[in-house]
Amino acid sequence: MDFTEHVAKRLLSRHGITTPASILLAADWPITDLARAIATFEGRPVAVKAQVPAGGRGKAGGVVLTADPLSTITQMGGNKLGDHTINQILVEEQVDITHELYLAIAVDGSSGGPLLMFSSEGGVDIESSNTPLTTMTLPIGASPDASELAAVLADAGCPQPVDEVAAVAARLFDAFVDADAELLEINPLAITAKGNVVAVDGKLTVDDSAVGRQEKLAAQSSAPPVTGLEAKAAEHDLRFIELDGSVGVLANGAGLTMTTMDAITHYGGRPANFLEIGGDAYTLAVPALEVVLANPKVRSLIVNFCGAFARCDVMTGGVIDAWKTLEPDIPVFFSIHGTGMDEARDMVRRELGAEPFEYMDDAIRAAVAAATNGDSLPSDSVSNDSLSNKTNDSGAQS
Repeated sequence: MDFTEHVAKRLLSRHGITTPASILLAADWPITDLARAIATFEGRPVAVKAQVPAGGRGKAGGVVLTADPLSTITQMGGNKLGDHTINQILVEEQVDITHELYLAIAVDGSSGGPLLMFSSEGGVDIESSNTPLTTMTLPIGASPDASELAAVLADAGCPQPVDEVAAVAARLFDAFVDADAELLEINPLAITAKGNVVAVDGKLTVDDSAVGRQEKLAAQSSAPPVTGLEAKAAEHDLRFIELDGSVGVLANGAGLTMTTMDAITHYGGRPANFLEIGGDAYTLAVPALEVVLANPKVRSLIVNFCGAFARCDVMTGGVIDAWKTLEPDIPVFFSIHGTGMDEARDMVRRELGAEPFEYMDDAIRAAVAAATNGDSLPSDSVSNDSLSNKTNDSGAQS
């Protein structure tokens, strides 16, 4: 779950980290309400920030420093920033910054625990900065030692007040744990002309599996933009993500689906979608296949089933029935292993006149080749044309 800046900052404030004074506005507020709210800043320069879950807002025009916030808000509200519509705007006091730092805590893929990340040069150009990113593995279940944090930060070039920055890092850890976060980032963490340490911007990503523990927080999450095909898939409770490739994917289980996508990329292709169809493929095959094939970029399809509790023959039977119902005209390639695979492979041979591949890699290579080469079909594939032009029982005409 991703969250906009103002949600992250509320979490930071709750844990004792200073953030700028601010007002959150809905983009459709009446102009008189906007004027009254902005009067709070008494004419002081402010930052007007689009509240969308996207990076690079400053460079894309989503953060504007201005002494005329009313005009900026009316221009910004309701417009698009990338794929997102600006429905909320954060107006906050400008901070007199003398130095920008980067501070974040993320889940460490190696240890599975929290990882502190720090740079003495933060801000919008952090990704292109030549300043090295210092990392520190933090303990699981216990707050880090403040003096140890201060020593690490000092060695990494943190300017004074180092102790206060270390205190912010310790509080950031507590907020990270409290929110079941995958990432909690402050960029920039500003040192002001008066020597104060202020979180000028914040980013929060929370583990999806924590929804049950974080119901109030989850209700504030930002739903990602949904394509028309993704919305159609959601009507059938299908877990579908549209991508920009040309190889359609139909597989059971999230892990196998992601492995299939990785293999497509490895062999020089690009997956057109993520679609976890699961063991109930026989009931969902028609809408699933419709969604995949409705993408005009799809030029071949890989069906990859690995049965354990879900039987391959049941899943394959659903796909075959869907194929006969929809009669698509693109090549399809089968990789079938696990419980019921012999029966499933026989069904593909008998009903579609194609030979399933013995190895997943071979099926994926063939699907990539078909998508890349256009209308030339590798052997062991089946298309609508080949259904009526079968040459033998072991494969479709190429």
